[in-house]
Amino acid sequence: MSNMEMNADIVIVGAGIAGLATALALHRLGLRSLVLESSSYLRVNGAAFTTWTNAWKALDALGIGDSLRVAHPRIRGLVSYAAEAGVQTAEVEYVDKSTGVEHEVRCLRRKLLAETLSNELPSGTIRFSSQLVSIEESGHFKLLHLADGTTIKTKVLIGCDGVNSEVAKWLGFKKAAFDTRCAIRGYAVYEEGHGFGDKFVNFFGEGFRSGVVPCDDNSVYWFFSWSSATRVKELEENPLKMKEFVLSKLGKLPDNIKDVFRRTKVDDLVCSQLRYRAPWEILWTDISRDNVCVSGDACHPMTPDLGQGACSALEDGVVLAKCLAEAFARSSTGEKCSEEEEYERIKMSLSKYAKERRWRAFDLVSTAYVVGHLQFTTEKVISFLRNKFLAPHMVTMLMKKATYDCGMLKAST
Repeated sequence: MSNMEMNADIVIVGAGIAGLATALALHRLGLRSLVLESSSYLRVNGAAFTTWTNAWKALDALGIGDSLRVAHPRIRGLVSYAAEAGVQTAEVEYVDKSTGVEHEVRCLRRKLLAETLSNELPSGTIRFSSQLVSIEESGHFKLLHLADGTTIKTKVLIGCDGVNSEVAKWLGFKKAAFDTRCAIRGYAVYEEGHGFGDKFVNFFGEGFRSGVVPCDDNSVYWFFSWSSATRVKELEENPLKMKEFVLSKLGKLPDNIKDVFRRTKVDDLVCSQLRYRAPWEILWTDISRDNVCVSGDACHPMTPDLGQGACSALEDGVVLAKCLAEAFARSSTGEKCSEEEEYERIKMSLSKYAKERRWRAFDLVSTAYVVGHLQFTTEKVISFLRNKFLAPHMVTMLMKKATYDCGMLKAST
């Protein structure tokens, strides 16, 4: 056990997408941060995720958008099927009908994103094997006590430590709720090319929804979510049964779609129960207090029905960094402010961040929850309406949620 004591102006807990994006945004604005990661390496949960226009604006602000575009071709639209009958029910392009502008949608590999973000950070930014145990107040500072005995004194604490966030708990958030649905996610590789083109293939069945989306010419990401959590523990412990369970539900879908699931290696399967933050809790609980705040899943975990969880985490990082840059900016005379004044400026900057993100988070979490449960109905009439009419309206809604612009990063003076 170490009894080391350290100082850091800004500490970020968690080296996930939210934490790394925030650290890089701060770095772009000339601010150094320390990222604490409980694991001994850069962990990545899940294979890939859909990145919408709002996420690409954030990635461009971070200066890594173009390098990621090269490896991930554009997805142009969505094709929807009814699994039981195996018939196509809808096809929609990712184009805003009111403006004629095509949305930028790609399926981004999580590992590549995490590595790209971390590689852009100064050496030593991420401190691995650093689990936060407790938070103590010390005047205008916070003392962070780690599992290895280290104590870190910081001016700003940012919780990006996921759905089981210690920082969110300190702010008064309850544990993220468990949804009644579970999801299995996987990743299939085609050495000869998959042939799916540039479409997201979406399909519904009785009590489940699934989708297949190309990441590049040789790899496909897929998900399968269903409305009962009764078998989740059994499936988590047996990946082979997990795969058989999914294949048993695919009905009369085309063979090329079924083949995606067949060729997925059992080691590349992940099963988990979906979790979310009650929307009203985002309105009532402090996203920031004093010199502490939360972002990403620590703040607004949501069900995946809008595809905005990771996208909004990237937004968080850019917005939060811009607010903090104002707090740490020198005065027009170049003089440093007093400790008291700096503390008040930090409080104001985090309050500004919370105000900007609160309603955005509330909107995404609540909409995702409602849309998700509409899609999982077993009522025959509603299922017919869903298969026939919901897909186009869903795409329109997704595109509306993806119009948010976090803005570019400009260093304060």
